Amino acid sequence: MPLKKSNPDFLLIIVTLSLLAVGLIMVYSASAIWADYKFADSFYFAKRQLLFAGIGVVAMFFIMNVDYWTWRSWAKMLLIICFVLLVLVLIPGVGLVRNGSRSWIGVGAFSIQPSEFIKLAMIAFLSKFLSENQKYITSFRKGLIPSLGLVFIAFGMIMLQPDLGTGTVMLGTCIVMIFISGARIAHFVMLGLMGVAGFVGLVLSAPYRMERITSFLDPWKDPLGSGFQIIQSLYAIGPGGLFGMGLGESRQKFFYLPEPQTDFIFAILSEELGFIGGSFVLLLFALMLWRGIRIALGAPDLYGSFLAVGIISMVAIQVMINIGVVTGLMPVTGITLPFLSYGGSSLTLMLCAVGVLLNISRYSRL
Repeated sequence: MPLKKSNPDFLLIIVTLSLLAVGLIMVYSASAIWADYKFADSFYFAKRQLLFAGIGVVAMFFIMNVDYWTWRSWAKMLLIICFVLLVLVLIPGVGLVRNGSRSWIGVGAFSIQPSEFIKLAMIAFLSKFLSENQKYITSFRKGLIPSLGLVFIAFGMIMLQPDLGTGTVMLGTCIVMIFISGARIAHFVMLGLMGVAGFVGLVLSAPYRMERITSFLDPWKDPLGSGFQIIQSLYAIGPGGLFGMGLGESRQKFFYLPEPQTDFIFAILSEELGFIGGSFVLLLFALMLWRGIRIALGAPDLYGSFLAVGIISMVAIQVMINIGVVTGLMPVTGITLPFLSYGGSSLTLMLCAVGVLLNISRYSRL
């Protein structure tokens, strides 16, 4: 068990707070028109995002000082709590339905999204399992099946909401963790084929998913229906050019791009700040990925390494999916852009995850 504690990764703190600052500015810029129309308060979304940002930053600095191996002891309990919440969210009258998904539980004037928090709980639990059973990971029966069993159960429960985007991020993160633990390539090929078959089944089981696939391939086939969001997103990115139209000068946020402060906030950012602004944000994410990998490589034990890999993989996968959707390279999945998109559960979860990563960095041999 590591004992010598040093200073946390200062660059990671700066990058995180920079992304958070950009996100707060863009949430206001993207949502002011819609918020003024719907709530007669142009700061409605910005104030709520600022509240959750404050809570998240306090949580991040608090967790930064909690020794990361503490989460190994609490991993099972946290996972059980998240599973209970996933069950509760499916109960009519408890779970709130938004945009066709029963993914939220109301808490007073706010709501929480349990599927967001199970991502971090699953990372903590899987890190514990892999660090304690790495010698069995090359065995399909003793290593791979047990490690993926709970992951697929959680994925199935998330799909009952349904929330394909969040489920995909969690599943992808766990697969990365299992892969770097030393699992056999042949097993992944077999699981990959099964995954493709399962994905096809999920798409065919819900007509709206098939519409999203076809609209991704040819959004102009249904420009006022399934292809509307992608087309409006591209209409935002295109005119941005190199330097953008100027902060606050977006045209697509005037009721063309639905709720631009959430999944498609990068489109508004690119429209207002251009290629330079978009590249700056991607550079910040690249720096975060680099620091996360360094922390994982320098962690003093396997649990810390797996935990760091899981956290940074979660962020990277979510960023890649969101940017892919916004730029028309992937089907619409409903995934937020970490630290930038409006959403209390997602923002708080990401800042807590960075707090864990910062604590690992205090023991990491960077």
